[in-house]
Amino acid sequence: MQPVSFKGFAGVELKGDAFGSPDDPAVLLIHGGAQTRDVWDEVADALEKAGRYVIRIDLRGHGESEWPADQRYEFNAFVEDLRALLAQMASRPVIVAASLGGWAATAALGEDGGHLAAGLVLIDSVPEMDFDAACRPDSSGMHRASFDPAFTRGFDPESAVARVTDAVAHIKVPVLFVRGTKSELSGADEASRFLGNFENVEYAEIREAGQMVAEERADMFSATLLDFLERRVPRFAPEYRQGSDARTLRDALGCFATGVTVVTTLDKAGQPVGLTANSFTSVSLDPPLLLVCIAKTASSLEAMEAAENFAVNVLHIGQQPTSNLFAKSGEDRFASTPWSRGHNGAPLLSGALVNFECRRYALHDGGDHVILVGEVIRARFEPRRDPLLYFRGKYRRLHFA
Repeated sequence: MQPVSFKGFAGVELKGDAFGSPDDPAVLLIHGGAQTRDVWDEVADALEKAGRYVIRIDLRGHGESEWPADQRYEFNAFVEDLRALLAQMASRPVIVAASLGGWAATAALGEDGGHLAAGLVLIDSVPEMDFDAACRPDSSGMHRASFDPAFTRGFDPESAVARVTDAVAHIKVPVLFVRGTKSELSGADEASRFLGNFENVEYAEIREAGQMVAEERADMFSATLLDFLERRVPRFAPEYRQGSDARTLRDALGCFATGVTVVTTLDKAGQPVGLTANSFTSVSLDPPLLLVCIAKTASSLEAMEAAENFAVNVLHIGQQPTSNLFAKSGEDRFASTPWSRGHNGAPLLSGALVNFECRRYALHDGGDHVILVGEVIRARFEPRRDPLLYFRGKYRRLHFA
């Protein structure tokens, strides 16, 4: 076990422990309100033995984490703490979170997208949760947390309900919801209603356990958690070998993050044509060359092969609709897209991050694609915008830690 520390919202220090090798798949454990990271003792041990890299942290105002002098314990502070913490991790973890921690994780993933985590495990984290019960010491003596008394005075659970409810429908990662059958935080009916809003969720009940299920029945909870992880977020990486499933190779190639471009030219009739392409790269500065790869099935291929001039328009984060439009066939792509003619006549999309105006330099066969090499004649770019990114089959945006 190694101590770890992260900077949370407004610089609040979040302290915790790490178990196992950082090269293994990561699991982030987040306790509930009025608890500390100690509730995860047995679960962390089981995860480490199963080959997972485990990080558990104390929430702000709890345990060894900083108790902020300004006593900021509104729900948004916990959500922003989690976003900041995830930005400092070297890989996307599966988040395992209880009650308040689960609320914060649900809001962060639903509002910012699945790129923050590889999976989500919620323990009794429905919006209708009885927050007073969650913060009340239990009769077993297990719930002996050290936390700032200002937390219970300053936290308004009602402020979290709407955000958690709205965020659920946007979570795309695999989700497991776990509930102890004797939990006082919520009933099975509330859990069922909540889970109906998820796209990809599993449900598990742990018998003879209350809201402290990860501590009261650590053996059963760990077994349930590990079963979910091995099925939905497996420890061993997929492998492609020549002749095997091409989808696996495609997924492997998708691990290389790219920008997104729209390649444009004029057809023989002088009409603008274009298509979305993320297989784009610079080739040379002397002479100034770049290349794009065009699928042989693309309807624009004939025009691209015949054209002496073309343009590559690199899209910014606000141009995702443009990317989607030019990725579809049978659409009048330029009817609703502002554009102008460049110096070489090729269509330039207005407001793009970069417009490269090119003269055809070479064409090469590239299997099921044609490799189009262009000599850059002119380039204009917008330094104040951020790029639209594509990674593992989804649009992304830059995240500044």
